[in-house]
Amino acid sequence: MKKSSRENVKTFIAGGVAGCVAKTTVAPFDRVKILLQAHHQHYKHLGVLSAIIAIQKREGFQGLFKGNSAQMIRIFPYAAIQFTSYEFYKPLALNTFGPGHISRLVPGALAGLTAVLFTYPLDIIRARLAFQGSDTRIYKGIIHALSCMITEDSGIRGFYRGITATIFGMVPYAGLSFYCFETLKVQLLTNAPEIFGSDNPNKENSKVLSIPAKLMCGAISGAFAQTVSYPLDVVRRKMQLAIMYPPEQQYLFRSCSSTLKYVYIKYGVVNGLYRGLTVNYMKAAPMVAVSFSTYEVMKQFLGLDTAVSR
Repeated sequence: MKKSSRENVKTFIAGGVAGCVAKTTVAPFDRVKILLQAHHQHYKHLGVLSAIIAIQKREGFQGLFKGNSAQMIRIFPYAAIQFTSYEFYKPLALNTFGPGHISRLVPGALAGLTAVLFTYPLDIIRARLAFQGSDTRIYKGIIHALSCMITEDSGIRGFYRGITATIFGMVPYAGLSFYCFETLKVQLLTNAPEIFGSDNPNKENSKVLSIPAKLMCGAISGAFAQTVSYPLDVVRRKMQLAIMYPPEQQYLFRSCSSTLKYVYIKYGVVNGLYRGLTVNYMKAAPMVAVSFSTYEVMKQFLGLDTAVSR
């Protein structure tokens, strides 16, 4: 059934709010992940918790949230577009492939791809603001970073540096995130509604996942999806931040494949392609859990149908 314009607006708002709440919740871990992925000179030798402590000592508590304002500017439209796109693609996939695994996997992948293409330049700006330290400051803020990238970093082309790695990584990540969440939701509400379900406030004789169950499904989905797509996330960050680390520029500006090869040869698998994975688990699992949970709660709050689809 085709959604009305009002329902689409509600879905857009629900997705945007969900993204902002989730990203703010894990902002400190997100910054640490970026610093470790890109081998920042002050923090590359540290672990997750020691890096958090070091950031607070060097930059203050606000240092843990550096780049988060740019993140919010990016994440609201990103999450809003992603969830709205997902709701748009879901019935199309169902009509094309019929009920089953493919119809739950394809909409998430296409939704992630759509959101990335619309908001990628803001992701680069946020990453660069998060990467710089208090004593290695290059950009004064979002507007300054924007102007510098236009004049000093290949113009508009610079805004899409690393986009190939992002697309290759986002398709399996978003696809698996939505797929796992929807699959777990169906299984729990079908097989154990009395344990994991609660009454749907918008529909009689209907169940929705309880908040603890939403959080659990989201955490599992996020951890699994990140494990599969993480190496390409490292490549994406390396390419985005290469201009801020001159010694590696000649290796990281070429292409997704050459950057992947460079990271593997120089740093290996554990300390290279999966560098920062621990902090990513600490970040991704609660982030996806909060994101999906907030989205589902917002849908209920706004009166959108949250019935289970198979």
